[in-house]
Amino acid sequence: MGFMTKKAFITGITGQDGAYLTHLLLTKGYEVHGLMRRTSQFNNARIQELCGHLPLPGGASLEERLFLHYGDSTDSLNITTLVEDIQPDEIYNLAAQSHVKVSFEMPVYTCDVDALGTLRILEAVRQARLTEKTHVYQASTSELFGKVQEIPQTEKTPFYPRSPYGVAKLFAYWMTVNYRESYGMFASNGILFNHESPFRGETFVTRKITLAVARILNGLQSHLELGNMDAKRDWGHARDFVEAMWRILQHDEPGDFIIATGEQHSVREFVTLAFEFVGIPIRWEGTGLEEVGIARVPFLSADGKAVGFVPGHGLGNVPMEERVVVKVNPDFFRPAEVETLLGNPEKSRSVLGWNAQTSFPQLVHEMMEYDLRKIHAD
Repeated sequence: MGFMTKKAFITGITGQDGAYLTHLLLTKGYEVHGLMRRTSQFNNARIQELCGHLPLPGGASLEERLFLHYGDSTDSLNITTLVEDIQPDEIYNLAAQSHVKVSFEMPVYTCDVDALGTLRILEAVRQARLTEKTHVYQASTSELFGKVQEIPQTEKTPFYPRSPYGVAKLFAYWMTVNYRESYGMFASNGILFNHESPFRGETFVTRKITLAVARILNGLQSHLELGNMDAKRDWGHARDFVEAMWRILQHDEPGDFIIATGEQHSVREFVTLAFEFVGIPIRWEGTGLEEVGIARVPFLSADGKAVGFVPGHGLGNVPMEERVVVKVNPDFFRPAEVETLLGNPEKSRSVLGWNAQTSFPQLVHEMMEYDLRKIHAD
């Protein structure tokens, strides 16, 4: 019998996780189908950068292995039709309005996509009579824990979401469990803690930090404004975490798994490490809303054309000045804060054989190097 290529259907394929997962599955010989929202501009830059020149098993071309379909998680007919047509072996439901602060401003849309969008996927599999064939991965989140009831959080820790995003994801989590128990569907939750990369959206705090540091070092931005500097997160690399997603669907039985590094760092630590990567120490003064970060950085360019840090060459003889480079802005605080998240990945380690491969410093360094080159190229 010849080798049968597995088919995977990824919602949210153009996002950070979708791009890394596409890269992983293509290298494993999958035929990958992705759900992509229709916009006036192409939004598949992440996929092109990661997969555009990827050598594929068997000498296959990208056009023979990757298929993008226009659609939306809010459209039941669209989702059902695609699932019936593709007949996927695996579905990775990554589509979401995933910005926590934005979920307070757009709670109805967030719930439509994040909660009901998951239900549409599960019901499409049932309606297509694929419950015995298709394995479903649901992208759950550490925001389920919100106001944490214990530290670290495990698969048995009670949930207490603190945002419309977290509440919508709670619905999706339990609906996934319900379809698994009601219809015998292979449906699993991956409770992923914060995971970042150079492909993280620029409005998320980690990428906001690395881009701002790169711009400050090149005299293109005066300072960085952040919210809760004391917030602590369990930060890993998206490249490592999509490997866990795949392993969850290869396991003998469906289940729910925490994917985390098992260590946490504050927003302040992230900023400090980002500046230290380019050899600039930062000094913190004040507390609360009055806290500031002070560093010796290049003079701010009046015309926006100054060249500061050049990758591979450093700052050289660029004129420097000491000034405030980080401020606290109360507008960036959430209505209900999540102060600390720390996952216990023991189940994923023992059952799936998964471990995070990228350390926190390595993650920050990779993101900083990418954004410094991006700013210099622009």
